[in-house]
Amino acid sequence: MMIKVNAVGDKCPIPVVKAKKAMQEANGAGTVEVSVDNEIAVQNVTKMATSAGATVSSEKTADNIYKVQIHLSSKDKTSPMQEEKPHIQGGNTVVVISSDRMGNGNDELGKVLIKGFIFAVTQLDELPKTMLFYNGGAMLTAEGSDSLEDLQYLEEQGVEILTCGTCLNYYGLTDKLQVGSVTNMYTIVEKMADADKLLQP
Repeated sequence: MMIKVNAVGDKCPIPVVKAKKAMQEANGAGTVEVSVDNEIAVQNVTKMATSAGATVSSEKTADNIYKVQIHLSSKDKTSPMQEEKPHIQGGNTVVVISSDRMGNGNDELGKVLIKGFIFAVTQLDELPKTMLFYNGGAMLTAEGSDSLEDLQYLEEQGVEILTCGTCLNYYGLTDKLQVGSVTNMYTIVEKMADADKLLQP
């Protein structure tokens, strides 16, 4: 069985997510061939597949496309291929997002990274209980955000999405909130204090 996955042009972490889903579809036997367009994606897909017990080989084609072949064996007991687990909420994990970009340096890269971070949250086996957005992070829950689809999906799965009302007002976004509900600083502090685990990009 050969499953081909086209991840050319996809930004991190989408190539890894697509490869993992194809591996689950293969159900532990066969080959998954993932096409990507950069060496970092090759490394990321390779690392994920080898940690799942698969054998991986890769080659660069003439048109600067990399083909990563993931060879699966039904003997691989450590691989997560058997079936895709439904998303569940585990404990009281709270994700805190205080900016519309991730990290320091290039702002455009930071916006790409925060979009990738939120998408990666949607792919966790155990979803967080709450996501808090304040300061520049309030822009991510408002009209025009590139992450609205992912955040709406998370809300549908039962994740509580809360955005600071003072921050929405400051940025002129009070009437533009598209997902979740408005909260206040006391509730933000309370949610963070009660959390089993805090994740902050």
